[in-house]
Amino acid sequence: MQRSSKPFPERGRLVVIAGPSGAGKSTIVRRLLAHRPFRFSVSVTTRAPRPGEVDGVHYHFVTVEEFRAMVDHSELLEWAEYGTSLYGTPLGPVLDVLEGGEDMLLEIEVQGAALVREVYPEALMIFVRAPSLTELARRLRERGDTTDEAIERRLEIARHELAIADALFDYVVVNEDLDATLAQVLDILDVRRRRPQRST
Repeated sequence: MQRSSKPFPERGRLVVIAGPSGAGKSTIVRRLLAHRPFRFSVSVTTRAPRPGEVDGVHYHFVTVEEFRAMVDHSELLEWAEYGTSLYGTPLGPVLDVLEGGEDMLLEIEVQGAALVREVYPEALMIFVRAPSLTELARRLRERGDTTDEAIERRLEIARHELAIADALFDYVVVNEDLDATLAQVLDILDVRRRRPQRST
């Protein structure tokens, strides 16, 4: 993991959504973007696209060599290795949006969220989790694109992420019912604009 040494502006609001793979954070982010005028940062990743994913919309899909070049040229706000793939947030678009006074929404891995917390402690950090690890495993299997071995690796990562979530994030929301979870996140965004408070 690595972060840029460039100064971070304090204009727009930076909102971070993170959580274990399979918790439903991507669906929540899509719904949020339909309700609030966020600018959304499209992450870069070295993993292969899943069915239905579009390059430049869901992720910027790059090779490992291209990703490493972005790291070498300080072009990423944060980056992390998750499983066997690399994920990162392009720095330039985030700076442009925040400097223009607009709010930016990031959907990133928990490792990267820890670096954002270090760089920009004013960020509003929301952790999305499934009701249980059993339910998380069921959701991962339902995708149909993940091997049993990969699911076990992701569950092990999820156990670690759950152990540190309360200390790292301002809010932890349990995604059992999508509509209820979305309403809770919208309430957080609307009510807790000033001083973040922790919620479980």
